[in-house]
Amino acid sequence: MNTQPYPIPENELERLAALKRYNILDTLPDNAFDDATKLVSYICGVPIAHISFIDASRQWFKSEIGIGVSEVPREISFCQYTIMETKMVEINDTFLNEQFKDDPNVTGGFKIRFYAGIPLTTPDGYNIGTLCAIDHETKELDENQRNALSIVAKHVINQLELRTKNIELAAQKKIADRAVLAKDSFLANMSHEIRTPLNAIIGFTDLLAQTKLDTVQHDYIDSVQIAGENLLLIINDILDLSKIESGNLTIESEPFNLKKTLKQVYKLLKVKVSNDIEFNLFLDADMPEHVIGDQGRLNQILVNLVGNALKFTEEGDVTVSVKMLEETEDYYSLKFSVKDTGIGIPEEKLKTIFERFTQAEESTTRRFGGTGLGLSIVKQLIELQHGELQVKSKVGRGSEFFFVLNYKKSDYIETKTEAAAGESLGKLRILLCEDNVLNQKLAKSVIHNFGFDLDIAENGEIGIELLSKKSYDVVLMDLQMPVKDGYQTTEYIRNEMKLTLPIIAMTAHSLIGEQERCYEAGMNAYVPKPFKQAMLLDAIKTALNPENIPTRRRKVDLSFIDETACGDQNFKKEIINLFIEKIPVDVANLKEAFSRDDYDAVKRLTHNMKSSLDMFMLADLSNCLSVIEAEALLERFTAMGEDEINTLESGIVDVVKYLIEVQ
Repeated sequence: MNTQPYPIPENELERLAALKRYNILDTLPDNAFDDATKLVSYICGVPIAHISFIDASRQWFKSEIGIGVSEVPREISFCQYTIMETKMVEINDTFLNEQFKDDPNVTGGFKIRFYAGIPLTTPDGYNIGTLCAIDHETKELDENQRNALSIVAKHVINQLELRTKNIELAAQKKIADRAVLAKDSFLANMSHEIRTPLNAIIGFTDLLAQTKLDTVQHDYIDSVQIAGENLLLIINDILDLSKIESGNLTIESEPFNLKKTLKQVYKLLKVKVSNDIEFNLFLDADMPEHVIGDQGRLNQILVNLVGNALKFTEEGDVTVSVKMLEETEDYYSLKFSVKDTGIGIPEEKLKTIFERFTQAEESTTRRFGGTGLGLSIVKQLIELQHGELQVKSKVGRGSEFFFVLNYKKSDYIETKTEAAAGESLGKLRILLCEDNVLNQKLAKSVIHNFGFDLDIAENGEIGIELLSKKSYDVVLMDLQMPVKDGYQTTEYIRNEMKLTLPIIAMTAHSLIGEQERCYEAGMNAYVPKPFKQAMLLDAIKTALNPENIPTRRRKVDLSFIDETACGDQNFKKEIINLFIEKIPVDVANLKEAFSRDDYDAVKRLTHNMKSSLDMFMLADLSNCLSVIEAEALLERFTAMGEDEINTLESGIVDVVKYLIEVQ
């Protein structure tokens, strides 16, 4: 026997399962549903309209006008009967309806005189909710109004379907993001292992270059330095793949000597040229000396293209040429070409050679080596600089790769610089936290070269012990160390020891966002390995100058907003804009109410603001509101409450700045 006080559809269990599948109950307001409800109210000319969903025990309103509550018990709803039907239920006058004339919401409550409800039916045939128009007066809908309600009901179901698909896509995206993070971590760790010895090679070569050498030795050292830097670029190729995919690879815009760069590439690669190959560099007579652009990326592109040309040419010639195509008031337009008389590329392969891990022939890797990454990266680097890599080739006759880049004009004047020195900083006391013996030795030579004193700690724990016994001016902090890593050590120094001395991160780790993470942990500057002496000295000067210490911006955790939005970027943007517009005003009103001892206003404002701050995961600022609210409940404001308001105010300013930037 059915003991339920309301009618139960025959497929109730399946119906409830269908409703649960949409995961719509108890969700936040949504513009798409609110707009549909407004449309129903407008079309039917009624003061009450709603979109609701009916579970086992209640009718929950996703969107409503004129009701004012979020849910009602299922047994007192009109809609418990609507979901039993396959078409619209229209009651023109409830006073004349035997089933509803004595209903509490007819005789009182919402004073329902007219009711029109249409079931919200899923694609597989389950009535999970209703779309309703309600009035306090008798009414009869015309055919156009009924058709319009049916269309809106279908729109609501389409929104649910779209929302479900977005949730599924978001879940898949999370899985993909975790895979990307795992890949990035692997690549970063691998690069760290390679960069650590490379740091020593480049560093000691840099020190050797500052000793007394004859002309030939200087020439050799220059070649080693160029080779080391280009090796670093090759290592970065793998990391560049990850950065390009994530949109985090940036193109620099700095003055550099274009002719010198091209000649260095030529000089570096010439040592690999066999006697059977003529290697040429032709530079346009009108070509500028200095330009503004990304020297490292141009170097990377040319080393890759020329290296390929030399690798695939056994006899004949390889020619690098640069020609100025156009000069405007602000830019030079330059055409770069790398031409060879090598093995050539079959015509059917020309469209695929720029794809990752692809080479013209399967035998190419076995015969000539290489992974097939180079051309893919080169193509994307050129495109990031608004150029296009093109190729012309014939099998057995050779290939030509060419592209055009625009460089800004530069008024830079190159001056000869002497070896870095730190005499102007005095006799600084430096603590180095570093576990790699080679890097310790290199740093010791560099720091002593600056004229500073240096102590070395093999891990963070030893570093903390030294800091507790001795005073230092600067800490150089490696991020990856045993016992205590750089982040743990920095947090201990800042939070437990309460020391404010400058800490400079030094790392061969290369995860995207690493620098920002260092600043958030409490470090003052960041030097990537391999480092140049001048770079390290500049970082020390920067860290010692309070005016140059980077401010650590507050970052906002938007994960709850992202989860709620389910991929709807318009919804996310609207929530962020509401926060930006509303919360600073609320803070100003709170400050004013606090100053005039308006306890009720403070209680109301703090209570309303806490939910908004919690949505944006701002736990520290929400705690400020809790303290202020507690004082309002006691009706006694103190200096502590005033401090909390000031903290809240400055925190909200930072949050708003961040939210404006991420939009």
